[in-house]
Amino acid sequence: MPFRLSARCLTGITLFACVFASLRIHAAPLAQTNNQTAAANPMTITANLTDAPRKLLHAEIEIPVKPGPFTFTAAKWIPGSHSPTGPIGEFAGIVVTGNGQAIPWRRDDIDLYAFHVVVPNGVTRLHIHDDFLAVSQGIDVAPNLAELEWERLMFYPAGVPVSQIVVVPSVIVPEGWHLGTALIPAKSTGNTTTFAQTTIRHLEDSPILTGRYFKEIPLAPGIAPQHFLDVAADSPQDLDQNLTPAFLAALNKLVPEAWAMYGSHHYDSYHFLLTLSDFAGRHGQEHQESSNNGGSHNAYSDPVQAVSNGELLPHEFTHSWNGKYRRPVGLDTPDFATPMKGELLWVYEGLTRLLGDVLAVRSGFETPEQFREALAYSAASLDQKPGRVWRNVEDSAISAPIQGGNMAYNNWRRSFDYYAEGELLWLHTDMLIRELTNGQKSLHDFCLVFFAKGGNTAPVTVPYNFDELVADLNQVAPYDWANFLREKITSLSPHADLDGITQSGWTLAYSDEASDYEKGEMGKTIDAYFSLGLLVREDGTIGDVRFFSPAFEAKLSPGEKIITIDGRAFSRSALHKALMERKPESTDVDASKPIFITVQLGNALRDVPIMYHDGERFPRLERTVNMPDLLSDLLAPLVK
Repeated sequence: MPFRLSARCLTGITLFACVFASLRIHAAPLAQTNNQTAAANPMTITANLTDAPRKLLHAEIEIPVKPGPFTFTAAKWIPGSHSPTGPIGEFAGIVVTGNGQAIPWRRDDIDLYAFHVVVPNGVTRLHIHDDFLAVSQGIDVAPNLAELEWERLMFYPAGVPVSQIVVVPSVIVPEGWHLGTALIPAKSTGNTTTFAQTTIRHLEDSPILTGRYFKEIPLAPGIAPQHFLDVAADSPQDLDQNLTPAFLAALNKLVPEAWAMYGSHHYDSYHFLLTLSDFAGRHGQEHQESSNNGGSHNAYSDPVQAVSNGELLPHEFTHSWNGKYRRPVGLDTPDFATPMKGELLWVYEGLTRLLGDVLAVRSGFETPEQFREALAYSAASLDQKPGRVWRNVEDSAISAPIQGGNMAYNNWRRSFDYYAEGELLWLHTDMLIRELTNGQKSLHDFCLVFFAKGGNTAPVTVPYNFDELVADLNQVAPYDWANFLREKITSLSPHADLDGITQSGWTLAYSDEASDYEKGEMGKTIDAYFSLGLLVREDGTIGDVRFFSPAFEAKLSPGEKIITIDGRAFSRSALHKALMERKPESTDVDASKPIFITVQLGNALRDVPIMYHDGERFPRLERTVNMPDLLSDLLAPLVK
């Protein structure tokens, strides 16, 4: 039940007014925190999800303390998000008590995630109640399911390495709901489950999925430790239509393919948590012993969405090795208050993107052709991203915490490009290793060195730096890897690194027909990005304009609405017709004439001529004659 202030608590607050005033003395610097948790005296947290259908979560927390100043905190820098995304702004109803008496708290003036109290004599355990308002976009709760990332409810002693804070977690789910998690159940009573003792660091890395319409499916029989698919949906029909034999076969094959690729594992069990919900939406969040994944109600039953979602589970699974077991030293912070340094995110995310995409093909989530379509679209987008002339890949990684927001003009700003740029860099690395070793080795050999250090382990993190990365590459194939990598991530170039594609026996080209992948990614958006330099909504509103493109030179801007094209009312077909009439070989109209459009912003109309004469352009990969198809070699399954 939600916590409510009693008259006794209100009286206590009045009596503690003088103590509250004294907190101002202690609030400026964080007090030396007294971590009293131990295996014999852990803190506890009970997450109450019974109100999740109405977007409310609750927690009851008890922390061992001793009398005097004490500071507790919420998580700020969240592993996997690489940013200070801890949702402290959605915390509410915070009430602190000791021995049943209210204890006033004061938020820190500088660190807004930290809260100060003075623990009275005789109090050995501090009780904290809080509510989480799950109303923001991206919070995965729905009428019949909920996902819990523990930072949404968790307070714990500040100023202490989170691996040293001992905790016993529990969760209460709505009546009739089931749950999945990598946490080890210790006791279940009714709809309450208490888990085995762990640490705050491990708890934050162990989400919970619960739902009314829920299934847990064991995967990869015969492989130990165990793997599970825990899936919750909006309805039982959504469960049945998505869990097709093809989907389950691919997921079952993913496990042995990943083990073969990485040569080790670093978890005691692994749970793929998956929501199929139009309320929760598409998302993915990595954890070492699980991953928090989501798609729409027909994410895998709809053929178009299935292609778009094909890399989701392989990508997040790969993070168990790359990001969780091996983590850049700048991201391996001792607590969730220390800022993260993202300079190596082109490894953390870029390498994961390539390996996850490869695993998607090897396991059967995607076909090789679908992989090539996705790679062509990604490479072309980077190759025609003008912002690369002022912002390099390394800066896109370092500046990850300040990226996002409105995506208009993102081609000039750049945002999270370390994913796609990293994929091209590591594809180039694979091809270079093959060349240096006369085809005897590949990126797979690097994976066996880099991810299998220490052999199979429990869930631990082994940090690395740039020098270790270079040393491991040199162990596979001696080369000046340091300069190679630095040049790729620090140079400014008008074009993307396409060498990995060309050396694999393929060429980036353009045609007048969009690939199935691009159609799926665009959805209802009209794609004229590689021709006019426009992305347009169905109603004619311009979503984005590529810098220095024909549309940009015509001074079009995001937010304007196209009313007519060459005198025709705007539509997808009208734009297509205008572009095809401007192909050099067109005989329908004078192909040298500009495209005339009328745009509206507010009540103002203006006519705009766009000089463009090259028809529609959509990226694809074409085979290079007389070169071996090394890309297909890369995509070939390792497990027969």
